[in-house]
Amino acid sequence: MSLRPMDSEYKRVLSPSLSLLILAGLTPESYNTYIEDENVGKLNLDDNPDLVAITVNVDTSKRAYDIADIYRRRGIRVVMGGIHPSSCPEEALEHADSVCIGEAEGIWESILGDAKAGKLRSCYYNPKPADMSLTPAPKWNMIKRSRYLYTNIVCASRGCPHICDFCYNSCDYVHKCYRGRPVKSIISEIESLGARQVMFIDDNLIGNIPWTRELVAALKPLGLTWHAAVSTNIGSHPDLLDEMAVSGCKSLFIGFESINENSNGSVNKIQNKTQTYNSIIKAIHDRDMMVNASMVFGFDHDKPSVFANTVQWLVENKIETMTGHILTPYPGTRLFNQFQSQGRITDNDPSHYNTAHVVFRPLNMTAEELYNGYLWIYKEIYSYSNILKRMPDNFHRRVPYLLFNLGYRKHGTITSLISKMNLMNATGKLASRLSYGIE
Repeated sequence: MSLRPMDSEYKRVLSPSLSLLILAGLTPESYNTYIEDENVGKLNLDDNPDLVAITVNVDTSKRAYDIADIYRRRGIRVVMGGIHPSSCPEEALEHADSVCIGEAEGIWESILGDAKAGKLRSCYYNPKPADMSLTPAPKWNMIKRSRYLYTNIVCASRGCPHICDFCYNSCDYVHKCYRGRPVKSIISEIESLGARQVMFIDDNLIGNIPWTRELVAALKPLGLTWHAAVSTNIGSHPDLLDEMAVSGCKSLFIGFESINENSNGSVNKIQNKTQTYNSIIKAIHDRDMMVNASMVFGFDHDKPSVFANTVQWLVENKIETMTGHILTPYPGTRLFNQFQSQGRITDNDPSHYNTAHVVFRPLNMTAEELYNGYLWIYKEIYSYSNILKRMPDNFHRRVPYLLFNLGYRKHGTITSLISKMNLMNATGKLASRLSYGIE
């Protein structure tokens, strides 16, 4: 995982990738499998497996390709998957024997069988959305959980009903449908974790409101504390917010993206109505939940004033945390195709496609103004004065608020030294205990 200027080593060890753990769950017991993660330790590249599977993001693709090349030079076959190979399979095939495009359920078994028979195909793609009832629980026993801050993560659904141009959901290979896993399966997985706090890592937990209601009702008896990402239309469902709060929800990550509705509209994020933002935040705060606002800068309607205006809005609404991004046209997305056709892509280094570099030509500010504004807003929003101004009114939210703002953002470089002592999971448990009284 690549780090951005405001990131600390915490970013690398927040949680493991579920994709390989789920692949391990899909793999028959007759296969001898093991998982290595360079985020938490040095890779052993002197091993001699029959097949290497690598999950790849665009910003880590250079390193992934280097690893693949090392194995292939020794005659070891490599299959790649993940969002970047899925959106750019021809590029990935320059370094891999095979590419799994999109979801693995229903085709991973074919890949293994073909590899065993010496008949591995170059591309595998399921023309239908994966049956979520086939998704196994991640095989947590394949990794050392102590190396990660949180391993109590759950993916309950796939997809999003909103197709925004900058999102990977706009890529051609993606099945444009939202699917939730069977609720009973989700509850069983949560119970197997033995944790009282759960983080749902879905793109959008409210993509199918009736399904979400069923899930929330099933969470109530568990006595959990939980967190999730939702879209702004959560504000249209106050009764669901009530149920989420009662069932233990303590924070929601929301892609507000911009306080300029024209900017949201320029990337087809038409579900975001800026005039509703303040009432959505108030509704969440009134139910004793925190808000993590995702904000993106560099849209075609953005001017340099967007940074100061956004800070003012964040502070006035006492938004607990902000995750900021420079608009990034990921290869394969509608936004990338648009910018490429306009001749606006200025940087093709994949390691720069991590939302912390300007890789295109903005319209209403210079690339330098965009980059410097991005760095400034992080410094400003996490300044001591603005941390104090955004302090939650509700006393119960103040401990998790301060732990995140001070321990993770403001002084993350110092506190993340814990990662070198193999105490990340213990640190996560301590934070949960301090924040929510979870033993």
